Amino acid sequence: MKYLLDQGLSRSTVEHLLEMGIESDHVGKLGMAAASDAEILEEGRKQGAVVVTLDADFHASLALSGALLPSVVRIRIEGMKGEQVATIIQRVEAVAKSDLEAGAAVTVTERRIALRRLPLRAK
Repeated sequence: MKYLLDQGLSRSTVEHLLEMGIESDHVGKLGMAAASDAEILEEGRKQGAVVVTLDADFHASLALSGALLPSVVRIRIEGMKGEQVATIIQRVEAVAKSDLEAGAAVTVTERRIALRRLPLRAK
């Protein structure tokens, strides 16, 4: 499984994930620092990667589009360093790998991991 990290996440997260044996990339390293959410979602689809973000708009875009992929993990915990984010991604993968492979919208808070399978329905 591969992860594509959005601009709001530390680039050092990629190195920590690679040390854990988890393939990942950062939009900033791909020259996509100013890319729109739609462009990042499309890149995630092309790469077969799970998009990881702090931004709620990604889940809204998935709901409006009815897309089945890519999966998106939204982390709702502020102020974390790269190593902490990598540990969260590793934990999410451990509990939701098959859902992420099939298409899911995941929200991570300090207390829980919430998961909804794609496609999402706009509210």
